[in-house]
Amino acid sequence: MRPFDDPAADPIDRFAALLAAARDVGPERLPEPTAFSLATAGTDGQPAVRILLLKDVDARGFVFYTNLESRKGRELAANPRASMCFHWQHLERQVRVDGAVALVDPAEADAYFASRPRISQIGAWASNQSAVIPPGETLEARVAAFEERFAGAAVPRPPHWSGFRLEPAVIEFWINAVGRLHTRHRYTRQSGGWHVDTLFP
Repeated sequence: MRPFDDPAADPIDRFAALLAAARDVGPERLPEPTAFSLATAGTDGQPAVRILLLKDVDARGFVFYTNLESRKGRELAANPRASMCFHWQHLERQVRVDGAVALVDPAEADAYFASRPRISQIGAWASNQSAVIPPGETLEARVAAFEERFAGAAVPRPPHWSGFRLEPAVIEFWINAVGRLHTRHRYTRQSGGWHVDTLFP
């Protein structure tokens, strides 16, 4: 049995093995192995979903970054729970993760922001993510303005940009099978560890 299919494994270790296998597929066949869908909901209960990139994962949870004033940032502030879904078609594997979210430590966000390409750093300042672009204003002009503002200097992390860590309460692994007789292993966090069940497909 491959490590990423072992139901006895710790789910974070199992996920890490599956992510490593997805990376091994190669960029020609799988350009973004860290891509996942993130579902949030605001106070009105309306769900919203979008694709993001996973930036870190360990025993504490799954980390992603965003503009805190974007729709997802506002929804996570109002309702700090979310769901993730990773799907690797070439491996015929899927992972779903549900849990609460919290902001990462500022030093952690600073370190990740500093590692980003400069144009991405400038973009974090220039884009009022999810807001309407006013008539007569362009994103390109805002980028140029911030490039001028930070010319010859390091670009600091904007106060409205940071990361969230999703602390998993439930992690489900899905394995494709002929006839839609898929294998599903659901890990539920309990005091002192994880409980795993096998679900009907």
